[in-house]
Amino acid sequence: MIPLKDINPSRSFPIVNLTIILICSALWLYEVSLGEYEFNDFIYNFGLVPVEVFSKPYQLFTHMFLHGSWLHIIGNMWFLWVFGDNVEDRLGKFKYILFYVLSGLGAAVIQSLVSFLTGAVDVPMVGASGAISGVLGAYLYLFPHARILALVPIFFFLTFMELPAVFFIGMWVFIQIINGLITLPFAGMGGVAWFAHIGGFFVGYKLVRVFYRRRLYGKA
Repeated sequence: MIPLKDINPSRSFPIVNLTIILICSALWLYEVSLGEYEFNDFIYNFGLVPVEVFSKPYQLFTHMFLHGSWLHIIGNMWFLWVFGDNVEDRLGKFKYILFYVLSGLGAAVIQSLVSFLTGAVDVPMVGASGAISGVLGAYLYLFPHARILALVPIFFFLTFMELPAVFFIGMWVFIQIINGLITLPFAGMGGVAWFAHIGGFFVGYKLVRVFYRRRLYGKA
């Protein structure tokens, strides 16, 4: 399923969300300007390599602004564009950027733990997927009944459907978990960091409760 837009207008301009998209896009354009050797060196220096996390702790932060392919950057930034504006609108600018970074850090820690358990400690991880998964967790908590216009495959055809956020994001989480379990024995070979997606989602779903408090008013 590919989200096209959410039927959930924001009340404010998503300057933080847009800035994150522009930073990631600019860094990706820099990455593709590098030669093969320089590209690989850049990824190993600023991507998250679990075995180096204690000697290069900055990788916990820098990895979430880098990407590995055109499909990777486009997919991540599109999900962030669709879902991030409403979360920023509800949390506020400062809380949103803090929430985003903490979700990415939580996702990185969980994926690193899985890497240590599976022997994939020298495989670098890049991408905003963990942080964006946290945004999806926040969106599910804040807007479970919002409608998502999505392109849905049905047999050999694609059709447009409006789906409730709880269904769309719920299916997305289910797919991440299934893929994570299926590919777990092959984690040492690289590929998609499924447990960063899973971890980021659940970190975001829990963390948003700390960042967002509904105002309760009493009557005198």
